[in-house]
Amino acid sequence: MTTRPKLVLLLMCAGMFLVLLDVSVINVAIPAIAAGLSTDTGGVGWVVDAYAVVLAALLLSGGVLGDRIGHRRAVLAGLLVFGAASVACALAPGLGVLVAARAGQGVGAALLLPCSVAVITGAYPGRAEQARALGIWAGVSSLALPAGPLLGGALVQAFGWQSIFWINPPIVVAVGLATLFAVPAGRADRRRRLDPAGAVLAAVALATLVYAVIAAGRGAGWPPVAGAAAVAVCAGAGLVAVERRVAAPTLPLDALRGKAFTGANLLALTMNLATNGTLFVVTLYLQSVRGLPPATAGLLLVPIFVPLVALSPLAGRLTARYGPRRPMLAGALLAAAGSAALLATTADPHRDGYLALLPALLGVGTGVGLFTAPVVAAALRAAPPGRAGLANGVVNTARQAGTALGIAVFGAVAGDAISPYRFVAGLHRLGLAAALLWLVAAVVTLRVAPSAGDRARARRAPERVTVGER
Repeated sequence: MTTRPKLVLLLMCAGMFLVLLDVSVINVAIPAIAAGLSTDTGGVGWVVDAYAVVLAALLLSGGVLGDRIGHRRAVLAGLLVFGAASVACALAPGLGVLVAARAGQGVGAALLLPCSVAVITGAYPGRAEQARALGIWAGVSSLALPAGPLLGGALVQAFGWQSIFWINPPIVVAVGLATLFAVPAGRADRRRRLDPAGAVLAAVALATLVYAVIAAGRGAGWPPVAGAAAVAVCAGAGLVAVERRVAAPTLPLDALRGKAFTGANLLALTMNLATNGTLFVVTLYLQSVRGLPPATAGLLLVPIFVPLVALSPLAGRLTARYGPRRPMLAGALLAAAGSAALLATTADPHRDGYLALLPALLGVGTGVGLFTAPVVAAALRAAPPGRAGLANGVVNTARQAGTALGIAVFGAVAGDAISPYRFVAGLHRLGLAAALLWLVAAVVTLRVAPSAGDRARARRAPERVTVGER
């Protein structure tokens, strides 16, 4: 079979577009799902979080499994699971089935995300052409962020919330068949070991932590909250114990010992926590408080996504020239200002709520657009030598964990939008909390993110040692 790199790139971009589309498309459907399944927004929060929790927990294992069985086979398996789970989502008769099906989508996404990158790097072995191909892949994938609210809003308004899941199966079938014939099988490395215990413990720890946050926000009482928190702590401790002993750990603890690497991943987690938590409650504000239809709400969310997508290339160039620190610092401060601007939102029906919200959307979108590429670059630079693949997996895991926690925390604080004025009061508290998180991120950035000067000094350091030895 001959490789056609452009076709391979197109297919992997299409697969990743679906994975990221299902991160953002769900937000505008939350009120419709809550009404259709007769539940509250706290329960529907699990429809979002089930996907993020499973994706975060299995992302590293998905990459290892792809190495073991072959990346094309892993991509096909991911597409099959993702497509079947999408059908289950669309046919779900109740909240429990929908949450379980969303978790199934997360399993498929955990295979697609790392293995699609591996397929692309195999199709473009040269470093320059590989960098260009991955840039195209990242750009096309990023388009899913603004496309999600626009497409999801239009579909929900015209055909109901189930329609956002029906768009996946035909695309999955087309991409899967084309992948089967256009992508080389590749080599499988049977020597790569899996870590099922680590993967399960990571999923249990993250899921029970998210449940504890949601239960606390819904006033479920101390027994379920304390019980879930205790399970999360025990699972976390078990994960650390297991990862110290296994030969191929899901989460290699030795890689997390470096201050710069750990700090960069905590910043990536914080970024997704604050950003996706804000997006979750702002979507509810537009539909449940301002009474806007899904299509209009999706359109009005575009100002938070356009700067994010448009500024990513600029942030990459700034990082190459000045190092990650400066663009990260600027992004954190702008996002803090945008988050604080949520204080201007109002539930007053006689005032234009969107004009008050627009500065917040632009500020957060611009800040995150400047912050995203540099924080990933900072994590990759701080990774142990020869472990860039591991670093990429860890930083993506941190981001997905941040998404799950952000939606849980922000949804719990905001509560249901039955009382608009109470919801907006919660939105104001969340704006201040997010602004504080971004300011803390700015301080941490100054301590852990490298600058161009640091890189220059690192290059000169060996020369000074050599001269001294002479």
